[in-house]
Amino acid sequence: MYQNAFAKLSPKEVSSLLDILNPKFDGSAFDAEKTTILAQDISFYKGYRILDIADFSSLPAKQRFVVFKNADDFFIINFSNEIIYEHNKKIPISLDESNIFDYVRFFFSYVRGKKGNFLVVESVDDINWRDDPPPNARKAIGELINVLTLEKIDEDKTYNIRACMVFKDSLFRCLVKIDTTGYISLHEEELLVEDIPVLDDVLAQ
Repeated sequence: MYQNAFAKLSPKEVSSLLDILNPKFDGSAFDAEKTTILAQDISFYKGYRILDIADFSSLPAKQRFVVFKNADDFFIINFSNEIIYEHNKKIPISLDESNIFDYVRFFFSYVRGKKGNFLVVESVDDINWRDDPPPNARKAIGELINVLTLEKIDEDKTYNIRACMVFKDSLFRCLVKIDTTGYISLHEEELLVEDIPVLDDVLAQ
């Protein structure tokens, strides 16, 4: 979500969490001695944290993401929007002007489509460049990008946020609508740049 806001957990915390989570993971279990867990509080899920669980000593590396409150209340992110919408109702989600941007970043970080991912970009450095663009191209693209901006809140409390995103090899601007349940829809898509040299978000190449 925001990489610099994660805190590394102690070996004791890692061991305790893996005792709870390992039986729920598909595939091989995480070894507590080789695993790093980074945690961050989630502003719109009161009392919950996002856990980034990784073992980079194995090939391929293993990584899982979990929204966690306690041993009886957590869910493993499977990168579908359905699981997020389901838990928005269950938890329930609490959205306001102070955390609506957090939710947009969270949603698009942990939802992946079969045809590609929508990557929220708020600066030219957020783009997963395959090759560094020439300075003049980098500057021109950077001038097109805006940070997340709240344009208005409708009478039914739907938030309207202007955002820039990368999908496949194209940069576009759109209006993101978020209702009180956390349901997200995209509107007013405007293509800004296409055929930009970005890493393939499915194949990572």
